[in-house]
Amino acid sequence: MIARAAAGGETPKLARHVAIIMDGNRRWAHERGLPAIEGHRAGAQTLRQITRAAARIGVENLTVFAFSEENWRREPSEIALLMELLRAFALRQGEALAGENVRVGLLGRIDALPAPTRDAFRSLVATTAASDGLALNLAINYGARRELGDAMRALARDVAAGRLMPASIDDATLSRYLYTAALPDPDLMIRTGGELRLSNFLLYQSAYTELWATPVLWPDFDAAMLAKALGSFSMRQRRFGT
Repeated sequence: MIARAAAGGETPKLARHVAIIMDGNRRWAHERGLPAIEGHRAGAQTLRQITRAAARIGVENLTVFAFSEENWRREPSEIALLMELLRAFALRQGEALAGENVRVGLLGRIDALPAPTRDAFRSLVATTAASDGLALNLAINYGARRELGDAMRALARDVAAGRLMPASIDDATLSRYLYTAALPDPDLMIRTGGELRLSNFLLYQSAYTELWATPVLWPDFDAAMLAKALGSFSMRQRRFGT
């Protein structure tokens, strides 16, 4: 149910862009006495379910934190299994996602991934390129501070080359240099797993994003919980600092 607009603020009907920090895979596995990779495998299945649910509801952009720069600090054996799981996801899901009219985009330093994983994701992007429904944006080898650093370096190069005047740089200009240049800022960010922090995810883009957190671990998150988060969003008045 959508609330009516209240005086002094806008009550949106639906979040056009939903971002999710998919936290809790390893804890989910640990609670069940399973290897960590089984939690990640269950989390990948949840992502497919939530992608379908978001498309069905009418969300236009779904951006998920799949692998952070900080994740490279984990045990090499877990990283190797994660890279293989990501590669398998990309290879197996392309036709299904295209059939559901989902277009996949990538955010992050994809070139630094192992070649088999990198190539699989580039193939996934190509397979779904013609879709014009939900945009599923996978943040892989992503860090918001790294993104801002990359944007600043690109800006500096263009200023040095005379292609950009420093006085003309504003929020819109900077946004065009981010990994998310083609996307609107997130309306709603969901975090599972009970933590209450952004964890270096979409820091610039989330200046006025509505936040919604749940203690539910990501593999147990479902369509009903997504609807609950979107319902909470629909009741909020977004003032954007006014």
